[in-house]
Amino acid sequence: MDRKYTLSDFLRSAAAKDPKRIALFFDDRTITYEELDELASRFASGLLRMGIKKGDRVGLYMPNYPEWVVAFFGIARMGGVVVPMNTRYKGKEVDYILNNSEATGLIMTSDFLNIDYVDILDSLRGKIPKLREVIVLGEKRSEGMTAFQEVLDLGADHESDGELKRIDAEREEDDVVFILYTSGTTGEPKGAMLTNLNIAKNAEQIAEVMKQGQEDVCLIVVPFFHCFGCVIGISACVSASSGMVPMPSFDAKQALTYMDMFDISIVHGVPTMFISYLEEMKKGDYKLESVRTGVMAGAPCPVEIMKGASEKMGANIVIAYGLTEASPVITMTSLDDELRDRVETVGRALPEQEVKIVDENNREVPRGTTGELVVRGYNVMKGYFKKPEATREAIDEEGFLHSGDLAVMDERGYVRIVGRKKEMYICGGFNVYPREIEEFLFKISAVENVAVLGVPDPKFGEVGLAVIKLAEGEHTTEEEIINYCKVNLANFKVPRYVWFVDEYPMTQSGKIQKFRLREMAEERFGLKDAGN
Repeated sequence: MDRKYTLSDFLRSAAAKDPKRIALFFDDRTITYEELDELASRFASGLLRMGIKKGDRVGLYMPNYPEWVVAFFGIARMGGVVVPMNTRYKGKEVDYILNNSEATGLIMTSDFLNIDYVDILDSLRGKIPKLREVIVLGEKRSEGMTAFQEVLDLGADHESDGELKRIDAEREEDDVVFILYTSGTTGEPKGAMLTNLNIAKNAEQIAEVMKQGQEDVCLIVVPFFHCFGCVIGISACVSASSGMVPMPSFDAKQALTYMDMFDISIVHGVPTMFISYLEEMKKGDYKLESVRTGVMAGAPCPVEIMKGASEKMGANIVIAYGLTEASPVITMTSLDDELRDRVETVGRALPEQEVKIVDENNREVPRGTTGELVVRGYNVMKGYFKKPEATREAIDEEGFLHSGDLAVMDERGYVRIVGRKKEMYICGGFNVYPREIEEFLFKISAVENVAVLGVPDPKFGEVGLAVIKLAEGEHTTEEEIINYCKVNLANFKVPRYVWFVDEYPMTQSGKIQKFRLREMAEERFGLKDAGN
């Protein structure tokens, strides 16, 4: 191929290949690839003229709008680094990410789903010293904030922008273009630094597995701020010059309507989304004549859901496994795989990735033996931003990224994930790290000790359980704990259950036995394994 593995080149290549092909369908708007490429250049030039420089980190804090895509490629084209932010994040989380990334710019929507982002930023004034420019999509803006359209207008004559042309010409595949924050077991989020090559090549290979092409139209309901939405969604579509139909928030009925309205051929999602589709299809008349495939990831896939997606939706779904730190996809099933392999395994390694299963001494184990999955290849992140020790813990001296997941590889190279070394659980496709929630709950004066763990849920795969021991003489309620979390944390982090105990099952070394707590909780709350 004659294009570089850079996001800017991928977009330019798509625009050159088929300029009038519609890249984005949104409400009654359409944007062709030629127009998207032009908007990206205008936005890139506008940022440079505002004083954002090559290498600067720029936060991106909005839902799945076309402007997210414009900003994403615009930042990449002017040599900036995109720092995507979960739209459910509130003050504490926004403060941490913008300060830790040393962001000089922020692009955000004014409001979404009853969250006022302008108010959130106003509450942080003076607390984020490096932040110079805040660009807002929407009517509401505070003093010093710039309208999204003003940036585009500022870069309208980008053809005469010599600095942009120089930066564009000097772009390298190894340049960091994305810092995506993923919480660690310590509870402190870490910024995974992903390069142009990481994202662009992974996206190209994902598209190839799905046999994705120019005639495909992809419904993207998974969030752009997640690798699933940004790489498997946006970047794979641009790699293949496919159309995109983004949805700012998930609604099964609306999504199914879009599948018919836009002749959607590719549908991505986490298992809970497909469960919702199948439930909604019982109520309405949906044809879904164009749907052919999509990626399911983020949680184990129950066999009945995979069957339903195939029989009721006509979708030959493929399964992907990966990590943010791996850009993200490591293994995938193929369109030709049997149902059993697509339900019981996560497929085989993508090309140019070396995947092996190792024991606690980092020695490869025989096929069929459980160990930790590690991967080496073009897709491994450059490291964690400003965290060299955490980087050395994640990537060993031989260049293998340690996933923290326990897995088994069969003789054919198919991988089955059997558990997690880490205690992370996945709620509706979002990673949740118990230590972060525990540290937050410890701030409540009434709490003497707390253990947070994931427990099975038929819809979301797993939800949080906070097992709390109160300090002597203190009193609080389940409702008070949950409401306190709702005010301060993203909703997927808020525990579903709160259980007050007088003591915990402990190890001889004095550690809480979380596996025993999980067993006790499943019995107490009548929980069943997800998918059963």
